[in-house]
Parts: sequence; C-alpha cells; structure tokens
Amino acid sequence: MPERWQWSRPTGRLRPARTNPYEGAVRPPSPPHAASHRRGKILSTFRDLGIFPETAEALEAVGIISPFPIQELTLPVALSGNDVIGQAKTGTGKTLGFGLPLLERVRVPADVEAGRARPEELTEAPQALVVVPTRELCQQVTNDLLTAGKVRNVRVLAIYGGRAYEPQVEALKKGVDVVVGTPGRLLDLAGQKKLNLSQVKSLVLDEADEMLDLGFLPDVEKIIQLLPAKRQTMLFSATMPGQVISLARRYMSQPTHIRATAPDDEGQTVRNTTQHVFRAHSMDKPEMVARILQAEGRGLAMVFCRTKRTAADIADQLARRGFASGAVHGDLGQGAREQALRAFRNGKVDVLVCTDVAARGIDVEGVTHVINYQSPEEEKTYLHRIGRTGRAGAKGTAVTLVDWDDIPRWKLINKALDLPFDEPEETYSTSAHLYAQLSIPEGTKGVLPRAERTRAGLAAEEVEDLGETGGRGRGPRRGATVEEERPARTRTPRQRRRTRGGTPLDGPAGSEAQTTGSPAAAESSEGTEAAGPRQPRRRRRTRSGQSGAAVTAPVAEAAPTAAVVTEAATVVTEAATVVTESAAVVAEAPAEPAKPRRRRARVARPVDTESFQTVEVAARALAAEGAAIAAESVAVPEPAEARADRISV
Repeated sequence: MPERWQWSRPTGRLRPARTNPYEGAVRPPSPPHAASHRRGKILSTFRDLGIFPETAEALEAVGIISPFPIQELTLPVALSGNDVIGQAKTGTGKTLGFGLPLLERVRVPADVEAGRARPEELTEAPQALVVVPTRELCQQVTNDLLTAGKVRNVRVLAIYGGRAYEPQVEALKKGVDVVVGTPGRLLDLAGQKKLNLSQVKSLVLDEADEMLDLGFLPDVEKIIQLLPAKRQTMLFSATMPGQVISLARRYMSQPTHIRATAPDDEGQTVRNTTQHVFRAHSMDKPEMVARILQAEGRGLAMVFCRTKRTAADIADQLARRGFASGAVHGDLGQGAREQALRAFRNGKVDVLVCTDVAARGIDVEGVTHVINYQSPEEEKTYLHRIGRTGRAGAKGTAVTLVDWDDIPRWKLINKALDLPFDEPEETYSTSAHLYAQLSIPEGTKGVLPRAERTRAGLAAEEVEDLGETGGRGRGPRRGATVEEERPARTRTPRQRRRTRGGTPLDGPAGSEAQTTGSPAAAESSEGTEAAGPRQPRRRRRTRSGQSGAAVTAPVAEAAPTAAVVTEAATVVTEAATVVTESAAVVAEAPAEPAKPRRRRARVARPVDTESFQTVEVAARALAAEGAAIAAESVAVPEPAEARADRISV
C-alpha cells in the first residue's frame, strides 16, 4: 500500500498521513459504566453511574431507575468536576442531568455521618446556585431537586419574584444548601446582603437561550461576577444561539459540549409527538379547539397563545363551553398562576390556557394534547411548546392552527425545522379530515356535554396568600370562591355631629351647654330627650361677640314682646320708603337729548347730588334706629310703660 503524505500546519512540513484519526492523540477516557443501547434497551442504572446510594434510593422511590441519554453522558463528566454544556431536546431529562452532579458536590450532615465529608466543610451559606428564566421553571427545578435530595435532607430554596421577601430572607438566615432563582430577585437579595454567594461551588444556567431572549443576560453576568472564581459551571438548554456560546467561552473553563439524542430519533422534534398543522380562520378557532378537546383518549391539554389578552379570553370561552379550564399569563398575580398550575397537576383542571411563560420546563404527567392557538414567533418557541407533551417516552399530539396572516411566519418555522407542513390544509370546525385525523367522534359539537363535566374546576383549588409585592393582578381571579376574613371591630365607629360654634346640637354635652341658660330651658330639654331624638335647631343670626347659647336663653321669656318687634319692622319699612323716594328724585332729573351713536366721547349727565345725599342720610338714620329698637327688644324685654313712653317720644 503506497504511503500517503499530508501537510502539517504546526510544523509547516509534509508528514506521513495517519490512517487512524486517533493515532498520536490522547483519546478521552470512556465512562467506566457506559450504557449499552442494544436492541433499544438501556442496561445501566443510576447506581451504575456512581451517584450516592442515598440519591439513587430517593429516585427509585418515585420510579426513576434508568437514565436518559443526556443524563447518561453528562453524569460521568460532571461528577469529575469539569464544566459542561449540555444540549438535548426538551422533555429528555436535562434537569436531573445537571441536578444530580449538583447535589453530589453539596456537603450536608448526612455526608459527615457517612464519612464522605468533614464537619468543618459544612456551612449555612448556599453551596450551589441554579439560575432559571421563569418562575414556573424555578418551581419545577426546585421540586425535582427536593425529590432527588430527600434522603440526604438537602435544603433547596426557590427564590423568585411575586412572593414576599420576608419568608425567603428567613429561610436564608436558617441555612440553605441549594438556591434556585430568577435573576431579578437573586440580584435584589444579593444587593441587600441577604444572599451570600461566596460559598457557591457549582453554578447552573438552565434554559440560557430563554434568558437571552428575555434580556436577562446582563443580570446573569452580574450574578456570575459575585461568585468565586474557582467553581464548576454547567449550562443546559435545548438550543444554543451564538451569544450563549460566547457567554460560555467567557465564564467557563474548557467546557465539554455534550449533545445527546436517542439513536432512533432524528430531527429537532421529539419522535413520540404526532404533529398536525391546519390553516384555520380566527373566528372559527374557538369552535375548533372545543371540538379537538373532545377527541378520543384526550387527557390533560395545554393551549398556547401569543398574547395575554387572548389567553384570558380563550380560557373564559372554554369555561362557558363547559370545560374545566385555567389560565397562566403575565397579567395574573403569582398566587393565581400557582393556583392554576396546582389545579392542572392535581387534575381539577384538564385544560390550561397559557402564554409562552409556561412553555419552558413545565413537566406535568398526563399531557396528551398541545394546541397552538396562535402560531409561535420562531422555531425555538414551537419546539418548547410541543415539548410539553410526549415527555419521558410518552406519546403526545401537537396541533397548530395557522391563520391566513401567519402563513409567512409559519413557512419560516417549517423550513428551519425541516417539517413537511409547508402548505397547511385549509380546515374548519366541520371539516371531515379534522375529525378523522384527530379521532374526534362524529356529531361532536363545541359544547362539552353535561354528563362529561366531571372535573372539580379551578374554584376547587384555593389561592395561596403569597404576600405579593406587586399590585398587578393580585387576589383571586374571577370564579374563585375565596372569602377574606375581616377582623372584628374593637371600638365603636365615630359618629359625626353637627355643632354650632364648637357646641354640639345633640348629645349629653350639647344638652348641658344649651340648658345652662335657664331652668325653664333645662326642663324643656329634658322633656325633649325623654320624648325622642332632638331635632336640630334653626340657625339664627347673632351679633358679633355673642354666642348662640346667650341669645337663645332669653327667647323663651321674650314672647310678649312681639308687638315691639312689629313696631320696629314698621320703622324699617318707613326707611325703605324714604330710600325709594330718593331714587325717584334722581330719576326725575332732567335728561339730555339722545346723542348720535358715532360720537365716541361721552358727557356725564347732570344729577342733583345734594338732594340725593340729604335723602340718603335721612334714610340710613331711620334704618339704624329701627334695627337698634328691634335688637334691644329681642335682647332685653322692657316693661310696657317704658316702651309706650319711648315710642310716643
């Protein structure tokens, strides 16, 4: 066989070509317990991969025995302490792929008892950190880590927005081993010196591409700068954009990129998921969804919308059609969102209408159908949406309804994923092929029969009081039967009272103040209180410096002076007559002839001012005298003889 030569770039010379590509190179060692996928059977278990017996026992307690490909390839590399970039399809077990190595590096009292750690290695500060983009994914990862670390009693805390600060701060003070959180709340608590990140040994960035799309990349970089330089960093996601790879190059040390797929699974979508794409009219979509939800063998279903308003509207429409539906979107408070997810997991609600906030990491068993009510924005969103079904080897159905306006967007998604649905078939709620392809019984209408309405509904799940910090969407959503308990009143409510000059018109104080004038008034007031509630008195005009009580005291004794008041009124009337006569004198003054309109200058009309002033002074004097007589007669009653003498004079 002739010898072949090839050009060597490092030396710049020709050298004999190697027949074996690994000749002269250091081949990475294979895992000691690599699995063998002979005839479609996985022969290895988690115990074979070298994890702690306590962790394997916790997984076996929930029926998890054999690993998935991403877990099988990742564990040997991650357990050795190397940085890892893990990429696998959604629903293939990425959470345990990074969760198990994370738990192995954490030191807890159980490790000291087993002889794997020293007491001085224990600390109350977090030893591992997992950063996730959404609140729902934060809960999902926390639950999985708690399940895997249950036997070793690993303390895992979820930190995310929408909840009160105080419980999270108290949990951090008591001590935490693993923290799972969203970037915003993590930075907030770290800035307040409530979260100590100086003891973190392992960092995991889950769904890094979603954090990039949501604009969390600057926050993630700030969090990384707060961590120790010597640590293990793992990055996991279903897709790897260029910016995520550049992030890995900056903050990871010689990472191992692991991309795991099943041997018989080709393409970017999961093989167990059957996909259907129909061209539908926007006004007919609610009817189509209602009929698809009545397909044979349908379990739990998720309906994805692009906008929050559409998600809320579709959830209400399905509820009116008889389906037990719930909604998860950004306009709801965290309590309402968790209520809907709990009801969906517990089976009280079998249809969950949500936006893309629930398209990442939500792992609910029994989801058989995913309906894309609106076409997604890009191919990554489509992959994560349909990844909610067909998880962990189960079979699922994904239905996408494409409107006429969304055809160009769908063509781009179809081309990027290499799908055979470039021209979706025009479909309506009465189309025969819709019934045939989705196994919908003949004669199905858009309203669920009453005999099949067996779910408890969203109202059966209570809303947890999370002490939400935001005001948007707080409290139970429409339809929830949660009653707020009001505390009992501890004091009598204040009753407003009408007063005159600081003196109340009714009540004990007012009665005493009004009865101090005379015994007769006191007797009359006591009689009034005994008879019934006191009526407010009519307001009277008083002189300056006199209070209402001083004026009203002698009123009871001034009844015989009505004649004097009448005479005073007569004097006032005469004064008014004099004023009227003075006005008549002014009116009889000689008037000037009419002037042309075009003249701008005006000449004052001569008025006999002397006679007018004389009459006016006389009228004012008479009016003052009449007013004085009236006031004196009201204030102090005079004897009849004195009044007669004064009037005659």
